[in-house]
Amino acid sequence: MNLNDTFKLFANCIPVKGHSQSLICDLQNNNFVAIDIDLFEILTVHKNKSIKELCAIYKYQDLFEYFSSLKILNLGFFTKVPHFFPDIDLSFNECFLVSNAVIDYDCERFDIYNVIKQLDDLNCKHIEIRFYNKSLNNIITLLDYIKANEMMISSVGFVFQYDEALTVEFLLRIVEENNRISYLIVFNSPENKLIPSNKPNNMGYIINVRNEINNRSCGIISDDYFVTNIKSFTESLHHNSCLHKKISIDSEGNIRNCPSMPQSFGNIKDTILEEALSHPDFKKYWNLTKDSIEVCKDCEFRYICTDCRAYTERTHTNAEGLDTSKPLKCGYNPYTGEWEEWSTNPLKEKAIKYYGMEDLVKRNKF
Repeated sequence: MNLNDTFKLFANCIPVKGHSQSLICDLQNNNFVAIDIDLFEILTVHKNKSIKELCAIYKYQDLFEYFSSLKILNLGFFTKVPHFFPDIDLSFNECFLVSNAVIDYDCERFDIYNVIKQLDDLNCKHIEIRFYNKSLNNIITLLDYIKANEMMISSVGFVFQYDEALTVEFLLRIVEENNRISYLIVFNSPENKLIPSNKPNNMGYIINVRNEINNRSCGIISDDYFVTNIKSFTESLHHNSCLHKKISIDSEGNIRNCPSMPQSFGNIKDTILEEALSHPDFKKYWNLTKDSIEVCKDCEFRYICTDCRAYTERTHTNAEGLDTSKPLKCGYNPYTGEWEEWSTNPLKEKAIKYYGMEDLVKRNKF
């Protein structure tokens, strides 16, 4: 290593510029590291310059030490031939019309097996089923139905209410005996807790959450939910990180982009999913990226964070009439680099009242 060397980020380590700081997103190791704005410029605009050339531009005395620290973090390497190492392809391709679905299932108001059959016909791979009553009798039956019919659905997540009779040992046994279960989320639990299973590839974990989950729980933005992998990152670059290729059925059987979104595209009792997908408005938010959303467009976390169009601050719309406001339930300020409790922010009071969420404000004040 000498002044004629160039520091090169690994192709899977992508710099992302924010207003107050920037990130290096490691898409292979599911990690990110914060860096300052000047260093973002060094790693992007001048990415193939030698350390000697960079020192002449920036007059920094510690560039070599900085690059050495990035090397220790396994984010890059020194080379004399930087042009031999091309950038990674960040295009996103998903060949099927629908990739994921959310089903709110309560009181058997519609035929869930018919819904699953339709989703399989659309080549949907990932499904989340949310039970708002305490019955779990359908989980095994549903999984057996998917298996018996050799469906393309590869992962199913379940959300249901805490029941002390459902022990951790019992739930882990269900998870580990059924390869398609990707997670179980148990709400109204006595404590918040993550319980991993022995399944490979981080599949099959159990998440206990103390809060209640319902259709108003959608859209919470937190660093706990950041996802740093190549699929999520590239999809966020080109499409909406929440609604792209998503279809949902709410507890009444209404077909929506997401169960919390206001517009319905028919009811599953008399409308097939393929017909709902053909409605001209169904895909209107699919390609709205964080680069087009107010405040988010200046945030360094925008490609590893999810989005929410169901609950926003209701401050901006674009020329097509799409809501481009910041998600309501985000407490991060990219201009200061600080997090705060979103529900107690006085600037959000009008939107909170519009959505009838005053109870959340009261709950978080005490």
